[in-house]
Amino acid sequence: MRILLTGGTGLIGRELCKRWSGEGHELIVLSRQPQNVPQLCSGARGIQSLDQLNDTAALDAVINLAGAPIADRPWTKARREVLWKSRVDLTQNLVSWLANQAIRPSVLISGSATGIYGDCGDAVLDENSPTDTGDFGSKLCVAWEEAARDAETLGIRVVRLRTAPVLAPNAGMLAKMKLPFSLGLGGRLGNGQQWMPWIHLADEVGLIDFLLHCDVCTGAWNACAPQTVRNAEFVRALGLALHRPTVLPVPAALLRLALGEMSILLLGGQRVQAHCAHAASYRFQFERLDEALIDVLY
Repeated sequence: MRILLTGGTGLIGRELCKRWSGEGHELIVLSRQPQNVPQLCSGARGIQSLDQLNDTAALDAVINLAGAPIADRPWTKARREVLWKSRVDLTQNLVSWLANQAIRPSVLISGSATGIYGDCGDAVLDENSPTDTGDFGSKLCVAWEEAARDAETLGIRVVRLRTAPVLAPNAGMLAKMKLPFSLGLGGRLGNGQQWMPWIHLADEVGLIDFLLHCDVCTGAWNACAPQTVRNAEFVRALGLALHRPTVLPVPAALLRLALGEMSILLLGGQRVQAHCAHAASYRFQFERLDEALIDVLY
């Protein structure tokens, strides 16, 4: 297959490139620094503009994962604009470009996040649950998905992948948590009762590959492990995996003071279920948190 990826130099994109290049697929990565793509993305071709594809063979699939990191810095006005442009505007431009192609790819798998549901307390959530609860994160995801859905009018199968925080070695969420927890400085966030979905990197990649080849798979899909835990349970499991105590909680008031609205990423939660994945008989490699943590930490 001939596959175009946006966000291909990110954590998930690099793993997809590693898998698909090994299977013989032709990979093209849209990047601001295309010269770095071959090294980062297992030999994939890097392009800086979609116009560079106009005179080449048709694409079979597009994987749209681009987006500036959402939790790296507070959501100032300027940062919100960066987050919006890197997700919503980029996706709109991508779909507009696809509309002008004589031969279009059969599928667009477009990124989103479980944060689309907002902070829903103890409510059990699946792909049919309401979205956009008013915070910036959920509004961003809703607009991101709406931009991708426009490709359906072009006859393209669209999958909107709502990804939970990804567990990976030396990257993502755990990269920020490992040092303080290794020093015995970890603890729950707020009261620790917020639900905390997660997914192992291997299952994120495996599910995207599954969706690529599943011609009847469409619409919203939650990408999260079967075992959803509360923050306090996650913290306890991480401490056990690192053989360290987890007795230093971070007060909710302090997080709200330091992070503003972005604190909802840490204090809010979603009790998410991957209903579509289970219904389609996708088999998770890592269903339990303790097994996933051991795999990525050692």
